[in-house]
Amino acid sequence: MITHIDHVVLVFDDIERTLEFYTRVLQMDVETAPDGRKALRFGSQKFNLQTLTTVAHDRAAPGSANLCLISDWPMKKIVAQLHAEGIDIITGPAERQGATGPLLSVYFADPDGHLIEVSQPLGA
Repeated sequence: MITHIDHVVLVFDDIERTLEFYTRVLQMDVETAPDGRKALRFGSQKFNLQTLTTVAHDRAAPGSANLCLISDWPMKKIVAQLHAEGIDIITGPAERQGATGPLLSVYFADPDGHLIEVSQPLGA
């Protein structure tokens, strides 16, 4: 079902300090989304950066993360699997922007409350 990680969302207190650190120390590239959100790109992956004022859910705290995992299953099968396992979908399926292009994603929480996004690439 899962083939690889697309991106990781990291929550920080200070985005500008974070950008400076990762670009200077790890030589990552800054990417700015059309809505102004920032990300750090490296290879074909990225870290999406958020602060507590920009997160779209209530599971975040500075130092926390959530994952976007890519599946080779069609979205209907992903949703059916989650329902069969008794997992509540928090949001989705919905179109999102991944590290390498548009995705169709569903979000749910793992047993410890980490936000998990499982996606299929669109147009692949």
